[in-house]
Amino acid sequence: MELSSFIKINPADSVVVCLRPFKKGETINVDGKEIEVKQDTPAGHKVLIKDTAEGGNVIKYGYPIGHARENLTAGQWVNENNLKTNLAGTLSYEYHPVDAKLDIPVENRTFKGYVRKNGEVGTRNEIWIVPTVGCVNGIGEQLAKRLTEETHLEGIDAVHCWHHNYGCSQLDADHENTRKVLRDICLHPNAGAVLVLSLGCENNQPEAFMELLGDYDKSRIKLLITQKVKGDELEEGMNILRQLYALAKEDRREDVPVSKLRIGLKCGGSDGFSGITANPLVGELSDWLVAQGGTSVLTEVPEMFGAETILMNRCKTKKLFDQTVSMINNFKEYFLSHGEPVGENPSPGNKAGGISTLEDKALGCTQKCGKGPVSGVMEYGERIQNDGLNLLSAPGNDLVAAMALAAAGCQIITFTTGRGTPFGTFVPTMKISTNNDLAERKPNWIDFNAGQLLNGKDMVSVRNAFIDKVIAVASGEKARNEINGYSEIAIFKNGVTL
Repeated sequence: MELSSFIKINPADSVVVCLRPFKKGETINVDGKEIEVKQDTPAGHKVLIKDTAEGGNVIKYGYPIGHARENLTAGQWVNENNLKTNLAGTLSYEYHPVDAKLDIPVENRTFKGYVRKNGEVGTRNEIWIVPTVGCVNGIGEQLAKRLTEETHLEGIDAVHCWHHNYGCSQLDADHENTRKVLRDICLHPNAGAVLVLSLGCENNQPEAFMELLGDYDKSRIKLLITQKVKGDELEEGMNILRQLYALAKEDRREDVPVSKLRIGLKCGGSDGFSGITANPLVGELSDWLVAQGGTSVLTEVPEMFGAETILMNRCKTKKLFDQTVSMINNFKEYFLSHGEPVGENPSPGNKAGGISTLEDKALGCTQKCGKGPVSGVMEYGERIQNDGLNLLSAPGNDLVAAMALAAAGCQIITFTTGRGTPFGTFVPTMKISTNNDLAERKPNWIDFNAGQLLNGKDMVSVRNAFIDKVIAVASGEKARNEINGYSEIAIFKNGVTL
């Protein structure tokens, strides 16, 4: 059987990944050994190449992805029915730092961005309406519609109201998380101007919220408290928006070093090809960007479980290591406090695509951050303070995690997917397909096809084309979610709603 029909990712692996469907009775030659496939096995799924006793670890990517539920023989299809996670509760970790320096040349490349007054750079020039509370969502949507119709978007990229259902009836951490991420949106450089839209009586009191913004550009961020408006709040809102529009429409793109790019690293609807094509490709982008002086951010903490020590040992300092340990264990405690097991993460779509355990998913997921050193660790709602690779605390949920990345300051999200998804958060959300079939079936969703790596294309040429695509989107080319008009926010919630 031709070698291109399957792949052994690491020499130590006890499984291979099928690059096409295999029929029962077909044979594969692995390291000179003929192995008969015992069951029909779909593309993206795993075939065992070493007999494994019940309780023995199954190895993929060079690491355990779980243990055998029963005695398994070479040639068997390995899936969630005969493989069980090794994950349980919190763990103690030791710091064993590795040399994660990157040997990648600086290319002095640029993109065309919008340089803001504080020195931050946007990839878009949009006008945003940010409700402090969900009660005024309808007003915000009407204002966005009216400004779009009135201006025809001349001189700006878009007008959005970032509606949500929070800002009131929340307690403690949930309330503060809402305030922080709404602050982060207001301060994001992709916004040329912002109208903060308040009701007036909400827990997220407008005056206190504006203080939370710190030293902001008062000519570009304005507040409207609708309960204090005598008469038509829509007309008052339009008067403010016209002032903001008059400023934003004069902004122009200019050449900016790629070191100013901040890219979020996300995956969703992952499959068995994610850790072979799209995630390693995004990892190549991350390493390249970090080498240029730029910034990448990895989140989805539950999807680090099982691969966390790889990230921990790449931390530049013991302090960063300790912060990463806390991030991992705190998220495990969050699961356990709700009576949920730590390892039950893969979705039905993940399993159908060839991912059997959370370790299987995590070892593929974390490849999105390449091999570079970890320079920063952030809590949910915090904004980027360090160049280089950062880790961000947020759940794996696609909408919540993507928004957390954007709120941290990422101007673009790279989103790998094997099953496909149309959504976008409040910054351009580029979809990278893990396989050719998805790219062919859903071209209206997919921005870049990493599946071409399965056709023999070399990583260097595909990486270079991908870098060009990201720079084009940073310079104004619309991502598919923008073309389709799919942009929204989702705020993380943990506690009680009053």
